Order: sequence, then structure tokens, then C-alpha cells
Amino acid sequence: MRVAVVGTGYVGLVTGTCLADVGHTVTCVDVDKKKVAMLREGRSPIFEPGIEELLKRNSELERLSFTESLNSALEGAKIVFIAVGTPEGEDGSADLRYVLEVARQIGEHAKKSLLAVVKSTVPVGTSDLVEAEINKKLKERGVNFRIPVASNPEFLKEGAAIEDFMRPDRIVVGLNNGEGHEVLEDLYKPFITDDPGRLFIIDRRSSELTKYGSNAMLATRISFMNELARLCEIVGANIDHVRRGMGSDPRIGKKFLYAGPGYGGSCFPKDVEALIKSAASHGSEMQVLSAVSKANKEQKQYVSRMVREYFGDLKGKRIAVWGLAFKPGTDDVRETPTQDIVRNLLDWGAEVCAHDPEAIETFDVLMGKHPKLSYEKDAYAALSGADALVLVTEWHDYLQPNWDRVGSAMRSKVVFDFRNQYTPHELFELGFYYRCVGRPDSKTGRS
Repeated sequence: MRVAVVGTGYVGLVTGTCLADVGHTVTCVDVDKKKVAMLREGRSPIFEPGIEELLKRNSELERLSFTESLNSALEGAKIVFIAVGTPEGEDGSADLRYVLEVARQIGEHAKKSLLAVVKSTVPVGTSDLVEAEINKKLKERGVNFRIPVASNPEFLKEGAAIEDFMRPDRIVVGLNNGEGHEVLEDLYKPFITDDPGRLFIIDRRSSELTKYGSNAMLATRISFMNELARLCEIVGANIDHVRRGMGSDPRIGKKFLYAGPGYGGSCFPKDVEALIKSAASHGSEMQVLSAVSKANKEQKQYVSRMVREYFGDLKGKRIAVWGLAFKPGTDDVRETPTQDIVRNLLDWGAEVCAHDPEAIETFDVLMGKHPKLSYEKDAYAALSGADALVLVTEWHDYLQPNWDRVGSAMRSKVVFDFRNQYTPHELFELGFYYRCVGRPDSKTGRS
């Protein structure tokens, strides 16, 4: 099947390369000339495990191509995916200008009937707006074919996006009047051969809300566990024990029950705020989600204050930070907790030296130049002369450090573990001050 994908960010590029890898002929469209040129050379503009291999292989097999022209990409296509960004607006709502602009262009350039699929994360009712924009342009042109619109939200985890797309736990498709049902079944058949029941065909508005609801539920679990971890510190409980006890209940499950520095990334913060705003526009107040958002913002401040409270005054202190990306397996630093933590440390007078296996460049762009912020390409080099180590992102590189080497490099043997990755009594025995989130540590003296 010939497919067009508009947008080559995480969603668009993964969608395009994976569809090509199962035999579809895919043309990806982007207005960024430099990005298109880079992709044509077989280089990915994002870090995602496995993406460049798929990109190169399918380009060589002539199943995957890249262009700046939507007009040419629509030639012979049965489906066009809209996978452009929906950034958070100033008021927290989703900015739909790019989605609607693509819809207008589809209406202007399509030469025959095809299925338009909204892959971007969008508020309830957006597919209706997309359909209206397309129909408006078709009417202006006086053509006699239709372009039905479907909703098909993505459920990809950065760092595991290829695996998620190739082996989905579910594929959600929203259709009105069943238009496009057979085309989408044919498109996704290679991914659900073992279990066709994983393809859910529902109405468009339910499909759109399923995406927001899923991310909002996961964000809620994270914020709840972080608040519970704070209570653990007060009453002397251990959040790891609580987590295991809760997770053994099949009604709750074990995932997304880990305490940490707060959620980040391109989805959870933006989608939580967008769902709150979307509900408000329909006269509904999302009280639980408003509290989730507030708790997440506070958690980033809470862990930052741990460092300041230990030293009292951070002026003249050198803090090493391990982990800049919002999660391991990606170079994405959008809404990463590290941004808030580093900004706080700098504002409080500290000097910060940071390391990340993949995200130094993207974090540098995000933060801009600061006289007291530097980076090292080697994790141990970042520790040189440091008064404390702050672990923010749980990369495998940091899982089993050489503590003798860590202690020798640092000026003070102080570790703040915001991912609860290390064993308290091991560090106590090595002479470290150790602080984590919601577990017994040096603050309580218990292990």
C-alpha cells in the first residue's frame, strides 16, 4: 500500500519506517529542508534505538523516501497520516495550527479519494475540525470525491518505540460510519496477525480521548507514588516496600509505581494540561488531574531542595548531575525533571557539571549557555572535584558505578539518588552520605 506521512518527529518517523519495514511504500513529508536532506542520507534527526537501521534498509529497498512536497507524496497514496506537533499553548491547551494547516493542504492537493488519519495527539473533536478543513478546500475546488478522516493515536514509548510499533499491545482506530475500516485493517494486518483482536475500531471522539486518558492515568500513578514517597519519609516507611505490596494486587499492577523526581517528556506534561483545558472548554473540571499536575511540579522542587537543605548554602559548591534526558533510551529533554533541578541549583549559586550518554547536545540547546553549567562526555569526569552527585535519569551506564572511583574523584562523598537505584547500606559502608526518595537513607540513619 502507498502511504504518506506528514511530519518526521518521533511519531511520524517511527510510523513511516515501521510501515515501510513490513512492505508498504511510504513517503514522509517535512517542511524542514535540513531534516529532509539528513533523512535522505540515512541519518536520523532523533535518537531512538533501531531507527537508523530501519531508515537505511528501507530507503535502499526503495520502500521509504522523504520529500518537502506534500503534493508529490499524495500521488497514488491510499492513506495520509497527519503526524505533526501539537505543542502546548500559553494557556496549556494543545496548539492545533500545524494539524489544521496540513488538513488544508490535503484538501488543496489531493487528486482522488484517500483516507486522512490523525496520528498526532489531539483534543476531543479535532478530527471533526480536520474533516471540516479538508471538505472546505474540496468544495472550493469543486471536486466530486471525498476524503474521510480517522483518528489513530500512537502509544509509543520513547526508547522502545520500534518494538512498540512492531508488536503493539493494541491499535486504536476511530472511525465515523465505518469509512476507512478495510483500508486500516489491510494496513495494520502485518502487526496483528497473531491476534487481530488487538485492533480496536471505535468512534473518533472515543479514540481521541483514549490517548489522553491513557497518558493522564499513568501520570496520575506517578504523582500519587511521589506524594506517597514524601509521606514515607515523614513516617519512616519505605516506598519500595509499599510499592511491592501495592503492585502485587492484580487490580493495581506493578507498572508506573516508582517514586522519582517527577514525570517529564513530550507527552505526559503536555497531555495532562491539554486534557484539563479541553475539559474546561466543555464545562467540565478535571480536579484530580489538576492535583496531579500540581504534585508533579512540586516534586521537582522537592528533590531540588534536598540538595540545598543538605549543604545549607550552595555557593561555591560543585554538583555533578548524571542524566539529562527525561528517561533512558532517548535524547529527548522536553520537560525533563533535570531542567528544573539544574536551573534551581544554578539559581542557588552552585556550579553544575552534567553527563548523559545521548542528551548533552539537546540539553545544551534547551538550557542555553550559562557560565556555571558545563558538560563532560565521560560520566566519571563529571565527578571531578564535585561536592555531590545527583542521579536524575536511570541510564544503564549509571546502574553499577565503581564507587571507589566515584569517591576518589569527588571532593565530598555525597550522593542524591532521585531514582532509588542504589543500595543504601552499601553506600553507608563506603562512607557516603546517601539520600533518595521515600526510602530509609542518611536522613533517617536507617537501612
